[in-house]
Amino acid sequence: MAFFVTFEGPEGSGKTTQIQLLYQYLQNKGRQSREVICTREPGGTPIGEQIRAVLHDLGNTAMLPEAEVLLYSASRAQHVGEVVRPALERGAIVLSDRYAESTIAYQGYGRGLDRRALEMITEFATGGLRPDLIIYLDLDVQAGLRRKHRDQQEGRGEWTRMDQQDLAFHRRVRDGYLQMARQDPERWLVIDATQPIETIHTTIRERVEALHTSW
Repeated sequence: MAFFVTFEGPEGSGKTTQIQLLYQYLQNKGRQSREVICTREPGGTPIGEQIRAVLHDLGNTAMLPEAEVLLYSASRAQHVGEVVRPALERGAIVLSDRYAESTIAYQGYGRGLDRRALEMITEFATGGLRPDLIIYLDLDVQAGLRRKHRDQQEGRGEWTRMDQQDLAFHRRVRDGYLQMARQDPERWLVIDATQPIETIHTTIRERVEALHTSW
């Protein structure tokens, strides 16, 4: 049975660490009998990675919010069509570092674009494909940005055009995520990202196993 899990969260919340831990766990549990795909947005395909470079370029300060959302959606359309949907049709488990909810949080709540219009664009880009589970790692935005800046200085990540937005923007994004989670609690797993890495991983693993029992 195919299964689609996405990871969301503010900058520096530990998504990349946790998605890799879950990926490794599921691979080991399946013992190669079950295909597990780990991917990301924006990106996940050669075309998507080119779009990611444009979106994250610190020099692209003149990018309009409308152009931004269309570029993210173009990357997502390619990602779903080339990677995610074919994998699900093969019966794979797909883990994605960010997905459609990022657009509603960042361009809707963060940028203030019309959320109904964003939902229509996202529906078109994804063909209506929704994740079975959304794992949201919640963290104070200042703490998250400090984490990310430290990691970037130590060579463990990138500092992007989105990271350099002001604190008010990042707070609106976080508030947006929390509002979406409250509206759909059965599909969202909200986790305090200040907890130890292994504690967070255990919580995620238990929720995934509870929802997906046909190993």
